[in-house]
Amino acid sequence: MSLPPNLSSARFLPETVHKRDVFSETVSGRLDGVPDFPVVLRKLDGVPLWARPIAWVLARKEARALRAVAGIEGCPLLIRADRTGLLRSWTRGTPLHLARPADAAWYRDARRLLREMRRRGVTHNDIAKPQNWLMTHDGRAAVIDFQLASLHRRRGSLFRLMAREDLRHLLKQKRAYAPGLLTPSERRMLAHKAWPARLWMVTGKRAYNFVTRRLMNWSDGEGTEDRLERDGPALRAALMAAPGVREVALCTYALPAHGVGLYAFVETELDAATLRALAPEPKPELIQPVAALPRHPDGRARLDALCLIATNRLDELQEMTDRDPALAATLRPIISARLNLTDRVLKS
Repeated sequence: MSLPPNLSSARFLPETVHKRDVFSETVSGRLDGVPDFPVVLRKLDGVPLWARPIAWVLARKEARALRAVAGIEGCPLLIRADRTGLLRSWTRGTPLHLARPADAAWYRDARRLLREMRRRGVTHNDIAKPQNWLMTHDGRAAVIDFQLASLHRRRGSLFRLMAREDLRHLLKQKRAYAPGLLTPSERRMLAHKAWPARLWMVTGKRAYNFVTRRLMNWSDGEGTEDRLERDGPALRAALMAAPGVREVALCTYALPAHGVGLYAFVETELDAATLRALAPEPKPELIQPVAALPRHPDGRARLDALCLIATNRLDELQEMTDRDPALAATLRPIISARLNLTDRVLKS
């Protein structure tokens, strides 16, 4: 993937907010006069004063790492870094926790990606989160969010240790979504955490969780503020207990002003007012009754498609439905009745 010319001065045209937290706002869009080249801005000029030093430390780490991995297939391209934030190419793909790849080819490609990063002296350090892995439309692996990445000038013991942890975290994803593909050596690696990882689990992680989850009401869930984990189980249980409700699928989306909203798609003939009355406190921001949810062949709801609807990412939905006419027919009435229409109304 190469950069089109004249990007450094092109004006960013925002379209969709994907994530907000105290350290940045992630907004996808396009560049004025540059067609067919989606981009994403990690916006830093609205960060609270107390968080700006940390936000800019993370931004500088990300910029250094992105410059180092430039040209690696599956890594974003840094376009520019200025007072507004970091602008990079947008990687189209489905997050791993939604794609749930079961094909060995994806995991081979993911290992190829880590090898190429390692040759450039880069360790990602945050790929334990499935949100930072993507499956592209052609089944390739991609990785995003280099805020915690490290650029190593020397290939010493620290570099080897961190590179091993990157690989071990990839194997954790493989164990979660395709355990039958694990080899005996991979199982042995999973069973033996490096000593910094063990130390972090019993010391630093407890303090980190206390500060982020208790004091800041924030989590590692890619800007979801634990909405799915905190409010999802009770909401799903309450709605599924109602007669006439066949399935409930929950997604998150960025609220226009701040924070994260919860979007419930409910397969039922009940109306939205009835569903809202059934929902426990705190109620989801949006509840959309649907006649039929899109489903995988095994019957699971297609969260990859529903989350694109929840976040109003219509361009990616179009690509998805172009490849699957049957899915397009199921999604058409859901898209036309979608409730989140505000995320594209942004200040330029």
